[in-house]
Amino acid sequence: MNAQALAGVRVLDFTHVQSGPTCTQLLAWFGADVIKVERPGAGDATRGQLRDLPGADSLYFTMLNHNKRSLTLDAKKPEGKAALERLIRGCDVLVENFAPGVLDRMGLSWERVHELNPRMILASVKGFGPGRYEQCKVYENVAQCAGGSASTTGFDDGPPMISGAQIGDSGTGLHLALGIVAALYQRTHSGRGQKVLAPMQDAVLNLCRVKLRDQQRLQRTGTMHEYPQYPDGNFGDAVPRAGNASGGGQPGSILKCKGWERDPNAYIYFITQAAAWPAICRVIGEAGWIEDEAYATPAARLLHLKPIFERIERWTMTKTKFEAMEILNQYDIPCGPVLSMKELAEDPALRASGTVVEVEHPVRGSYLTVGNPIKLSDSPTEVRRSPLLGEHTEQVLAEFGFAPEEIACLRAAQAV
Repeated sequence: MNAQALAGVRVLDFTHVQSGPTCTQLLAWFGADVIKVERPGAGDATRGQLRDLPGADSLYFTMLNHNKRSLTLDAKKPEGKAALERLIRGCDVLVENFAPGVLDRMGLSWERVHELNPRMILASVKGFGPGRYEQCKVYENVAQCAGGSASTTGFDDGPPMISGAQIGDSGTGLHLALGIVAALYQRTHSGRGQKVLAPMQDAVLNLCRVKLRDQQRLQRTGTMHEYPQYPDGNFGDAVPRAGNASGGGQPGSILKCKGWERDPNAYIYFITQAAAWPAICRVIGEAGWIEDEAYATPAARLLHLKPIFERIERWTMTKTKFEAMEILNQYDIPCGPVLSMKELAEDPALRASGTVVEVEHPVRGSYLTVGNPIKLSDSPTEVRRSPLLGEHTEQVLAEFGFAPEEIACLRAAQAV
C-alpha cells in the first residue's frame, strides 16, 4: 500500500464541538498527524455532551475525533504558551473554530503565527465573514437560517424548517478541509503559508446555490413551473419552500409505500424523468398517458403533477419501498427509498465499503461510526478510535524535542 495522501503533514488542532473536528478528522483520515490540543481536566466540551454511558466519552466526541492524538496544554499559563509556540514552529497547519477574537487574545494573531512559522497555514471556521455580523457566534441551526437553507426548506404553508443534515457544522468543516489542502498544495510552489477562512453562512449558501439560481429565475419570470405552487398558487418575491419537489428540472416527490401506516419511513422518492415517462406509464398501468396530449410532454405534465403523483402513489402503496425499487430500476426510473438511521446502520453494503464502521473503544466498548465518505484507491482509510483526554501528551512533546524535565514541568503547571 502506498503512503497516505497527507502523510507527513502535522496539524495542530485547536477545534471543538463539530465544525472544526469534522475538518481535522477528514485530514487525519487522509493520513495527516492531527494533534488535538485540549484543556487539562476538561477537554473538548463534547466529551461529556449527550453522554450515553457514565464515565465514557460521548458518541458526539468519539465520532468526530477518530485518528487523532490528544495533548493537554494550558495555553493561558506562560509555560503552556511557550510550549504552544514551539509546537507551532514544528507544524504545518493550525485549525481553530474559536469565537471571533479568541485566538488574538491568546497572543496568536495571524501576524504572530506567521512570525513563528512562515510556512504555517492558519485555518479558521467562523459564523460569518467580514461584515455586520462578523463578531456573532453561530451554531448549526443559526447557520442554516442565515445561509438560506431554512427559508427554502419545508412546505409552503408552514414555517421555515431546519434540515437534519448538519450542513452548517459538518458542511463548513468539509469546505475548510478543501481550503487547507489547496493551501498546502500552493505552499509547494510558494513556500509560504496563508490564512484559510470558511464562514458557516458562506458554506451553507454554497450548498443552497440552486436556490440562489431559482431566486434569479423568479425575479425574471415571476414563476417557477417545477415548484408545487405552479400552476394554481401565487409566487412572492423570494424563493418559496417547495416541500419535497425536486431541486432540478425533473419533477419528483416522496410517495407512500406499503406499510406506511405503521412505518414512518415506508416511503420512496420518485422522479418523473422525461426519458423514463413511457416506462412509468406502463409500470403504473396508464399506458394511455404516453400519447395523451395532457401528459405527452414535460411541459404539459407540469400542469398535472399533483394528479400524476397521486396516481403513481396508488401504485407505490401496493409495494414495499424495496419492492418498488427493484421494479423501477429495471426500467431506469429514478427513485430511492427513504432509509432510516437503523436501516443505514445495518446496511451490509455500507459496512463493506467502510462507510459505516464498527470501532472498539477502551472505555465505551464497540460503537458504530461513519467512516471516510471519500475513497482513495491508493490509500484506503483505516478508522482508528478517538483519543482519551491527554492520552498522547508525553509522546507528542517528546517528538517535538521537549526534554523529560520540561514535560514534567508542564505537567506540574497544568496540575496547579
